[in-house]
Amino acid sequence: MSADTHPELIETTVHGRYLIRSAKTGSNDAVLVGFHGYGEVADTHLAELEGIPGISAWKVIAVQALHPFYKNSTGEVVASWMTRLDREAAIEDNIRYVANVLQRETTEQAGSSLLVFAGFSQGTAMAYRAAAGAGFRCHGVVALGGDFPPEVAAKDLQKFPPVLIGRGDRDEWYTEEKLAHDLESLSAKGIPAQATRFEGGHEWTDEFRSAVGAFLDQVRTDPAP
Repeated sequence: MSADTHPELIETTVHGRYLIRSAKTGSNDAVLVGFHGYGEVADTHLAELEGIPGISAWKVIAVQALHPFYKNSTGEVVASWMTRLDREAAIEDNIRYVANVLQRETTEQAGSSLLVFAGFSQGTAMAYRAAAGAGFRCHGVVALGGDFPPEVAAKDLQKFPPVLIGRGDRDEWYTEEKLAHDLESLSAKGIPAQATRFEGGHEWTDEFRSAVGAFLDQVRTDPAP
């Protein structure tokens, strides 16, 4: 880039894609909103969430990232939440996107919905960001194999909900050191957090799904905050 050239950002409108599966039992007043990992799509994530015990009582929304690309090995269309380029603007866009989905799909305005965000890998940061900034009352965060974002940790999080963190014992990306750091950061903010360590790598497993099912049951029993 030459000395007399500089980048500019302009706000525009794009269309996001998300999948919905209505509750199979009861009403749609308990809502689980999920965010997939890098190089995945909403369909992949929804399939993982459907394996959670007791999920039939929840309306499930799997949100797909706004940035699709072709996977080189297969030509399959997958997606990413952001890159380091214009990261702050992408975060703002993503939070607005989630808020728009919630505005359409939940009854939060009537004060009757339970709302939990769940993220895997790159989508974990989105779960934390949505809980902190989407403007909807949240009752829990499920974070699998991904970091507690530093810009969220810097906020006033007095009403942040309880967090369940999952880590596979063979996960080489989300290390035990990262997990310990996140637990310490959440504790410093006064946020209830529990860790589930399971046999596996950077992935969903039935063992972790069982822990998520118990966490969701607890949210239904005691929907603080």
